[in-house]
Amino acid sequence: MSENITNKNKTYETSPQEIKKAYLVSVYKGNQNADLAKEHLEELELLTKTYGVEIAGKQICLVRRYDAATFITEGKLEEVLNAAKNCNANLLIFDDEIAPSQQRNLENLFKGPVMDRTGVILEVFAQRAQTKEAQLQIDLAKLKYQAPRLKRLWSHLSRQHGSGGAGGGAYLKGEGEKQIEIDRRILKKEIDTLNKEIKEVRENREMQRSSRIRSELPIFAIIGYTNAGKSTLLHALTDAKVLIEDKLFATLDTTTRKFTLVNNQDILLIDTVGFIRKLPHLLVAAFKSTLEEALHADILLHVVDVSHPMAEEQAQTSYEVLKELNAENKPVITVLNKIDQCQNPNIIQKMKVLYPKTVCISAKEKIGFNELQQIMMEELSRRRKIVRFRIPQKDYAKVSELMRLGNIIHQDYEENDVILRVDLPTAAIGRLQQYIEE
Repeated sequence: MSENITNKNKTYETSPQEIKKAYLVSVYKGNQNADLAKEHLEELELLTKTYGVEIAGKQICLVRRYDAATFITEGKLEEVLNAAKNCNANLLIFDDEIAPSQQRNLENLFKGPVMDRTGVILEVFAQRAQTKEAQLQIDLAKLKYQAPRLKRLWSHLSRQHGSGGAGGGAYLKGEGEKQIEIDRRILKKEIDTLNKEIKEVRENREMQRSSRIRSELPIFAIIGYTNAGKSTLLHALTDAKVLIEDKLFATLDTTTRKFTLVNNQDILLIDTVGFIRKLPHLLVAAFKSTLEEALHADILLHVVDVSHPMAEEQAQTSYEVLKELNAENKPVITVLNKIDQCQNPNIIQKMKVLYPKTVCISAKEKIGFNELQQIMMEELSRRRKIVRFRIPQKDYAKVSELMRLGNIIHQDYEENDVILRVDLPTAAIGRLQQYIEE
């Protein structure tokens, strides 16, 4: 659902079908890094293309201060508006979160729709959400985003009729304010309804997760910055039919696949939504709901696009999100992806120093997969134990269970009992405690 923006006598539409070209603006102050501003602008460009809008032009604005009314000061704003007009842009996008009042003022001056980074990300999420929970979470975030912007949808009434006779403007202003309150009540009701639906879906997901946990298979969650190659890795390892695109947020919903390591150990691999800098607060809940899978994983595979100029910053962003989720103490294997495209060998060495448990791969070319599996098995071995079991004939089904849970090192028979030495995850031992032979 795209947002209609009313401005004086004009209603602006921000859907990709109506927008032909966008002009992008990244703003930074003199004490900030200009190279970072450039990279951030390129990320906004990819976001906009993912949204489905053509790029007419872009620029970086160096400012001394921000303006409370229009975000950037008059001189810089005039420069931006002229540049946007000259390249026939009919949408202005800022790589920052701008206040509703600033958005309204900018639209009046631009005479067209203005979006901020949050608005674009919300629209991209809305386009790509597949599961019911993801769709509900995005709908909820969009409603919360729209709530403080209701005023601008009605402000045109008082301006349009403000000079239409004694009391006319005041009357229409009152009508507009009355309608805003009605709209707010409707929004609140819709938000409450969505919260209830999300709660029901979440409870169902908890039941599904409990089923996976009962399977006792080790769980690896694939995490990392958006577009780092997480889905490509899952597909390359398991032949999973998952969406693989060179776009931001190609994956919003978690995908789980079973995988057998070279030592015949079965594991579960979970693909998760990508991280991103300046994650809108409105989307934190949506992220947490899908990233909860990572919280319940045994080990995290942190995929980093080592060929990206901002690889280090993107890796740091991922760890910051993990910290927000209270998952920073999870065991992590750092997977440096796209090494076949990396032009800077120094960054690989630096990443290995920063993150000692590191492996280099190319998911697309299937380079380094043996090393990846080796480090995965080593990490699993830290969470495994060799145990001797005695299984009586009446419980012979437990032998099949042990074969599924671990690796049979030795098997023997004594009278009617089966004697097994099994290498298995420590988490699986408890349920078979009664069969352990000291």
